Amino acid sequence: RHLESTIIMMGHAACAALVLSTVGWQAQLLPRPRCRSTYAQPARCVARMEIADDSFLIQSLTAMKSQFNELTEQLSDPAVVGDSNRFQRVSKERARLEKRVSIFDAYMAAKTGAADAREILENESDPELREMAKEEIGELEARQEELYKELEILLLPSDPNDDKNVMVEIRAGAGGDEAAIWCGDLLKTYQKYSELQGWQVSPLTMQPSESGGYTQAVLEIKGDSVYSKLKYEAGVHRVQRVPATETQGRVHTSTATIAIMPEVTEVEVVIDPKEIQLQTARSSGAGGQNVNKVETAVDLVHLPTGMRIFCQEERSQLKNKERALSLLRSRLYEMELEKQQSEVAAKRLAQVGSGSRSEKIRTYNYKDNRCTDHRLGHNFPLTQFLNGDIDSVISMCIASDQQQQLEEMAEAGDRAAGVPA
Repeated sequence: RHLESTIIMMGHAACAALVLSTVGWQAQLLPRPRCRSTYAQPARCVARMEIADDSFLIQSLTAMKSQFNELTEQLSDPAVVGDSNRFQRVSKERARLEKRVSIFDAYMAAKTGAADAREILENESDPELREMAKEEIGELEARQEELYKELEILLLPSDPNDDKNVMVEIRAGAGGDEAAIWCGDLLKTYQKYSELQGWQVSPLTMQPSESGGYTQAVLEIKGDSVYSKLKYEAGVHRVQRVPATETQGRVHTSTATIAIMPEVTEVEVVIDPKEIQLQTARSSGAGGQNVNKVETAVDLVHLPTGMRIFCQEERSQLKNKERALSLLRSRLYEMELEKQQSEVAAKRLAQVGSGSRSEKIRTYNYKDNRCTDHRLGHNFPLTQFLNGDIDSVISMCIASDQQQQLEEMAEAGDRAAGVPA
């Protein structure tokens, strides 16, 4: 069981205690006033990490490397090559581990090199060789710490939806006709960004506005890890500019809302036989002497839901049982589908809110050619964003999210260890 699965199963708080105590991290946030954004001033918002004992990390990543090597061997197995679905699963899992294993190998090389250099420093009397060893130790320890932090980020719990394709819904918010025009501008921006990423874009619902733009636009975007990037674009996008319809040159403020919904996996219904209480009974009504003398009717109760199904239409008990199970499966499917749709609707509502101007995640100011991300407290060139070049913005959002997770884990570890806040 490698570290990543341990992190996912145990969650942030429990994992922090595990990692900080078992792995031997000594994490201390640099003393600083709270900056407006984690990455507005990167140099002040980092964690100082002293690697006291990395034995657990090495043990866990060694197990991960063994898993990676096994997957590599499976790719040349004729049984795997001949099964396209299995080959795709193995390839995807191997690709997911490849970067972790590569950085782990580099970390171990730096660790071994630093140990060798320290041995030379301890045993060598030649001043020149000792000086070279000191220099090499400094370089390798710095490299080791850098790689350690990279591994730390890679082993954070991942969003299970990150690899999924998405549905992007852009709606005109506050601002009337100008909001619809702004909705159309955002649509073009994300189409350009998807093109730069090599993603496939398919329009699903387009509701044009009489004044230009769209009151609503829904896109399906398919590609590599689409949700992992676009999820940071969900929310209210506020624009400040002079509309084309404005005759007196006044600046208007309008909004559009964006919801990013990961593709919904097909609902699967699995019925555990242990969760079914089944009784038989004699059927009633027409059907001949057999149905009245033999217990062909089936009375089925699904214990988790309390759903009860009585079936007596068929002349044999086996067929009635199959029919009852089929009906149960259909009803459970409807329940799961309704639950799934409710979750999607709730997630969308949480992302877009009411669409009011005060709920913005980003403001686009045309007069100053400025795009302000209020979560980061950082400004970007507006023309760069409108041309679809938003990777730098999304990268900062990802880095900020990762930093926040690390700080939460460190704080949870301090609480577990009884360290006062």
